[in-house]
Amino acid sequence: MSHKQAGGPPGESAADWCLYQLNGAAELEVSEADIISTVEFNHTGELLATGDKGGRVVIFQREPESKNEPYNQGEYNVYSTFQSHEPEFDYLKSLEIEEKINKIKWLPQQNAAHSLLSTNDKTIKLWKITERDKRPEGYNLKDEEGKLKDLSTVTSLQVPVLKPMDLMVEVTPRRIFANGHTYHVNSISVNSDCETYMSADDLRINLWHLAITDRSFNIVDIKPANMEDLTEVITASEFHPHHCNLFVYSSSKGSLRLCDMRASALCDKHSKLYEEPEDPSNRSFFSEIISSVSDVKFSHSGRYMLTRDYLTVKVWDLNMETKPVETYQVHDYLRSKLCSLYENDCIFDKFECAWNGSDSVIMTGAYNNFFRMFDRNTKRDVTLEASRESSKPRAILKPRRVCVGGKRRKDDISVDSLDFTKKILHTAWHPTENIIAIAATNNLYIFQDKVNSEMH
Repeated sequence: MSHKQAGGPPGESAADWCLYQLNGAAELEVSEADIISTVEFNHTGELLATGDKGGRVVIFQREPESKNEPYNQGEYNVYSTFQSHEPEFDYLKSLEIEEKINKIKWLPQQNAAHSLLSTNDKTIKLWKITERDKRPEGYNLKDEEGKLKDLSTVTSLQVPVLKPMDLMVEVTPRRIFANGHTYHVNSISVNSDCETYMSADDLRINLWHLAITDRSFNIVDIKPANMEDLTEVITASEFHPHHCNLFVYSSSKGSLRLCDMRASALCDKHSKLYEEPEDPSNRSFFSEIISSVSDVKFSHSGRYMLTRDYLTVKVWDLNMETKPVETYQVHDYLRSKLCSLYENDCIFDKFECAWNGSDSVIMTGAYNNFFRMFDRNTKRDVTLEASRESSKPRAILKPRRVCVGGKRRKDDISVDSLDFTKKILHTAWHPTENIIAIAATNNLYIFQDKVNSEMH
């Protein structure tokens, strides 16, 4: 592996990644509520939203470049923080409903305001984010404090004027989409028609209109008549980026189903089934658990799908159902450790995956605060680390290596000393630039390639 790393823009084979920003406190004891549970850039990359286990959403905004320091690229600063969900209790089932934010999805911007969807296990909310930097003054019927004047004291009429004031960011809940799911919501996806979105739980997928909260259409239902016959669950789903009639959902058995809403109202019969036959030589007690797909993402072009299971990321061509066109090993050194990972429940961790803006590089997380990048053109791959200790601001990240027994090189880390409590589950890639956001427990790391930061 050369010092040049995977992750360069189209035409360039590589990028040198450096830490650009680190948000979050360096605490020894991290509060459960502060753990980041989702990360999402908006369509321009100017805004970045995170959700946490405490039900909060934090929005970061990229500062415009300053004229005094043209080389200092705009940083992501906190733009707004709000409580999206509160803990609830389902009295019928005697179940607590966590406030944890499972997913955030931005809506394409239609006007000066921004909109996003956030969901916990049960309830999806549509939020509107607006700015106010002027306030009206000089009312005829109200005084400065907003109280109504005595009409007998009003002797002349004046025209109210707008005066500048400090910028205020207002976040308001526009819609609440409740009662659509019996099971836990694992994904939401906004349709390219910008009017509808879908939400998926373990057994059903619902289609909603963004303006209608009291009803949704059930488009997939895999619940068997007898729950004892249940063999698989839905793990993730996403709309095609360009064709509003197509969507995909993944299953705990490692398969993908592409559905076409033009074919029928209920899409239980898929149009295409993507499944890789299992290698009998690799068959083990853990085969089904590790083949469960934890995330699926369409490429920006809409030609490919990226999936993540426990040990690999795979790229599927929409036109080829029999096997993936590319398979990358994320941490194959864990194959011999599956028994202990099963005992400590890590084998059920759900890692996400992401494409870069040109679909040439893919990224996904691993343990020990490591994350992986795979360059599809050069076939180079790299392991990088998101940690306070090893990341000096603006310093190029050194590739990390995990060794399995045998000789150890300097700086190599032994597979037995990996910290499985430090895991990178949630990642996001800026839609057009080489900027990535990595959630590591309660910290948000923003990395940028060296070339990108020097060009600005």
